[in-house]
Amino acid sequence: MTAGPGAAGPHESVEANRAWWDAEADEYYLEHGAFLGDAGFVWGPEGWTEAELGLLGLADGQRLLEIGGGAGQCARWVDQSYAVQIASSDLSAGMLTVGQEINERHGTRLPLVQCDGCALPFADGSFDVVFTSYGAVPFVADSAGLMAEAARVLRPGGRFVFATTHALRWCLPDEPGVEGLTVGHSYFDRRPYVERDASGRLEYVEHHRTIGDRVREVVAAGLTLVDLVEPEWPARNEAVWGGWSPLRGRLIPGTAIFVCRRD
Repeated sequence: MTAGPGAAGPHESVEANRAWWDAEADEYYLEHGAFLGDAGFVWGPEGWTEAELGLLGLADGQRLLEIGGGAGQCARWVDQSYAVQIASSDLSAGMLTVGQEINERHGTRLPLVQCDGCALPFADGSFDVVFTSYGAVPFVADSAGLMAEAARVLRPGGRFVFATTHALRWCLPDEPGVEGLTVGHSYFDRRPYVERDASGRLEYVEHHRTIGDRVREVVAAGLTLVDLVEPEWPARNEAVWGGWSPLRGRLIPGTAIFVCRRD
């Protein structure tokens, strides 16, 4: 296997990430399920929740859509906390299967939809809120198109909130210790991180954008950036999640949460 900066177009990214998440769905839930909760809304490895941050502007009677929702943990929390209409969508059938197993285990009925976040099967202006916590945004080649699609299905005044890896982490090694604190890669290198098997087939991909790129994508989609939240690492969280750790989290931001409004 080879791993590092490379090239991956929209179709290749979709196919690779669908297959990767299908294969990893069960293991991912076993590894991170306790941290995420079956009906918990965590905005990132730092552990801050929507109940604490209140970024969605939730209210009874709203219509909401989660994109890149995995097993639907975030949407399930919203559904159990408010009188709303909500669905969770994901590209991966494997992740949705885990979500359906959670539904059956807890007797919940969260609607689960398989679709690409860049081609949502919903009418214009269908939702009051669209959101995703680390889903969809870093995995698509055309993230500007994803922003436009989220804006399309929002009603005027609706809110799009997405959490993704902070762009600063792109130039640092993905290591939780001190070795992950030395710049070793250009922040401005927008080539995606790709993993390919021995035959050259793409197995996994993440796409990089700078903070400025993200702001321009938001504005081009007809959205207004209301807030950019860079959550600090809380003292209560001693967990390590990949390259995220208390050591790094108390020195540099690991997550960026963009709060946007459709005018």
